[in-house]
Amino acid sequence: MPKITDTIATADGSCPVRLFTPEGPGPWPGIVMYCDAGGVRDTFDEMAAKLAGFGYAVLLPDVYYRSGDWAPFDMATVFGDPQERKRLFGMIGSVTPDRMAADARAFFDYLSNRPEVSGDRFGVCGYCMGGRTSLVVAGRLPDRVAAAASFHGGGLVSDTEDSPHLLADRISATVYVGGAHDDASFTADHAERLDKALTAAGVTHTIEWYSAGHGFAVPDNGPYDADAAERHWQAMTEVFGAALPR
Repeated sequence: MPKITDTIATADGSCPVRLFTPEGPGPWPGIVMYCDAGGVRDTFDEMAAKLAGFGYAVLLPDVYYRSGDWAPFDMATVFGDPQERKRLFGMIGSVTPDRMAADARAFFDYLSNRPEVSGDRFGVCGYCMGGRTSLVVAGRLPDRVAAAASFHGGGLVSDTEDSPHLLADRISATVYVGGAHDDASFTADHAERLDKALTAAGVTHTIEWYSAGHGFAVPDNGPYDADAAERHWQAMTEVFGAALPR
C-alpha cells in the first residue's frame, strides 16, 4: 500500500504524518485516523493501510508531536509501570480540545492540497482518546467533517464544559459510536446522554455496543477481539461509504 511520510506545519510546530493511499491514480476521499493513547506505532500503520485499501486516502498524524521525539509505549506493560503510566497520562493531557481543533484544521488543509485526495469534507475516525478527538473535531469544524467514527472512545460524555456531547448542536457529520463492553469511560448512561444530545440536534447517528472490552479494535491492545475488530471495519466503511462522495 503506498505510504507518504511528511510533516504538516501547525500553530505549535511541525506534526509528522503518514498518508496511506490505495494503488492507482486516485483521487480518493480523505480520512484522518486518530490513534489511541499509546500514540502512533506500527499497529496503526497497519490499520491506516487497511482502511486505505477500502478506497480512501488516510492521514495518520502523530498527535503527540508537541512532546518531541518521544519514546514509544509498550501497550502490554504501560499501565502496570508507574513511571510509564505517569508519562502516558501526561501526554494524553497535552492533547486538549483546542489543540485537537487547531491541528485538525491544518490536517484538513493538507488533505485539500494533496492530488491524491478528493472533496473538501473529510472523515475522521479514532480509538480510545482518538474516539473523543473525532467527536470534538466534528463539533469544532463542522464544515470540514462529513463523517465521524469513534471506537471504544472514552470521555465522550462528561460533566465538564468541554465534553464532546455538548457540541452536538454544531455537528453536521454522520456520527457512529462503537462502545466497548463494561467500559467505565463510556457507560450506558453516557450513551443515553450522547444519544439524546445528538437526537435533539438532528444529527444522523448510530450508537452500538460491542461484546468486547476497551481496546477491541487495536491489534496490540490486550483486549483486542478479532470478531469485534472485523465488525468495526464493516461499520466504519459503511458510514464512510455513505457520507464521503467518490
